Amino acid sequence: MRAYSTDLRERIVRVVAEGRPMREAARRFGVSVSAVKRYVVRQRETGAQERTPLGGGPRKIRREREALPRARLEAELEATVLAHCA
Repeated sequence: MRAYSTDLRERIVRVVAEGRPMREAARRFGVSVSAVKRYVVRQRETGAQERTPLGGGPRKIRREREALPRARLEAELEATVLAHCA
């Protein structure tokens, strides 16, 4: 699922700041009430609605060890995923 645009988030927060209930804002913009609450809290705490980058863990296979599995995959192009796992 894609994140909502910064512009949409700002419009949602503006509607709530004008005094409209969060449920009404959620219904008007087609988002969940919890999303509206999250955007209002973020605006109050940080003053902005910029998207935060998605996290990612460290690589499971180091670059120098990447060649071995790649060579095995290329050597047996017709093998199934189960065969490669075995």
